[in-house]
Amino acid sequence: MKLTAPGGLDQIHLAEIEPRAPGFGEIQVEIKATSLNFHDYAVVTGLIPADDGRIPMSDGAGVVTAVGEGVTTFAEGDRVLSYFFPNWAGGRPTLPDLLGVPGDHIDGFAAQTVTMPATAFSRMPANLDFEAASTLSCAGLTAWRALVVETAPSPATGCWCRAVVACRWWRCKWRA
Repeated sequence: MKLTAPGGLDQIHLAEIEPRAPGFGEIQVEIKATSLNFHDYAVVTGLIPADDGRIPMSDGAGVVTAVGEGVTTFAEGDRVLSYFFPNWAGGRPTLPDLLGVPGDHIDGFAAQTVTMPATAFSRMPANLDFEAASTLSCAGLTAWRALVVETAPSPATGCWCRAVVACRWWRCKWRA
C-alpha cells in the first residue's frame, strides 16, 4: 500500500512492491499485523507531511525472514515488533532521535514484507499474539506515558485509579 500525494483517504493505493534483501545491519520481516493509530490517519490525510509514494502505518509485528550481515540480535523465525522511534536508543531524546518514524519519515508497515535496520525492532513478548504486539509501539507507549510520565502517578489521581481498575479487570499482578 502506498500514498499518492498524501492528503486524503482516497489517496491510498495498493501497489506491488518487491521485497528488498537485507543489507548490513538490516533484517527482513514478514508483517503479520499492524495497528491503526491517529498518527496513521494524520499521515494519510496530510495533517502530518509525508512524501509521495510513502508506505503508511507506524506500527508492525511479524516474523524475521532474513538477516543481513552484522546482525547478531535476531535470527530467522524470531517474532518481532517495531519501535515507533527507531532512531532513539535511550536517554533523553533529541530531535534526530525522534525523526525516522515509520509511515511518515520512512516507509511503514502497510506491506507484506519490510526490510529495515535491526535496531528498529524488538523481540515480541512471548505471551502476546501479533495483533496485540502491534499495538505496543504507538498506543502502548502513549498509554505508558500518560500513566507514568504525565500524571506523576499517585493513589489520588483519576488516571491512576483507572489504571488500578483496569489492572484488576485484566487480573494483572501489580504493586502500588
